[in-house]
Amino acid sequence: MYLWTIGWAETPYAGWALFVLAFSGSSFFPIPPDVLLIAMALGAPRKSLRYAGICLAGSVIGGCLGYGIGMFLFEAVGRPILSFYHYGDQFEELCVRFADHGFFYIFVAALTPIPYKVFTIAAGVSHSHVPLGVLVAASVVGRGLRFFAVGVLFRLFGAPVKRFIDRYFNLLTVLFVILLVLGLLCVKILVGRG
Repeated sequence: MYLWTIGWAETPYAGWALFVLAFSGSSFFPIPPDVLLIAMALGAPRKSLRYAGICLAGSVIGGCLGYGIGMFLFEAVGRPILSFYHYGDQFEELCVRFADHGFFYIFVAALTPIPYKVFTIAAGVSHSHVPLGVLVAASVVGRGLRFFAVGVLFRLFGAPVKRFIDRYFNLLTVLFVILLVLGLLCVKILVGRG
């Protein structure tokens, strides 16, 4: 799987694959784009900043789709997505909190392993408190920091970072999953506080 994913960096479809994963990961798909971004940056470190830009564009546009789902299709599409991620109970509280802290919540979700799609949908539901421009601005800043940090790291230290990841790939995968679970717990804690 690792070698297959890295192989995308050398195909003419690499950018499109990354864009589609970033787009869908911001609105409904469970796998974050970081996995493919890192693998592609490993395969072609000189292209890592370009890949970060593609990932950012796909993610922000996908976040706008999530916003649209929350605003126009919440019952038909948004609620089933939230049920899939087990966020139905906490979701109402998150929407209330968006009234005062929408930018902050979106920024944190965009920057961390917290499920960003839950927040893009919540922003759409709370569109009277969170205009689309706030979602886009917070997403560009948070996602930009996240993806370009990866891009810069691989651009500057490509070969040594690649050797490190090749050696510790299994451990790093476990750590990434742990961070993802911690992100999910952070959402529950943030939403659970009154």
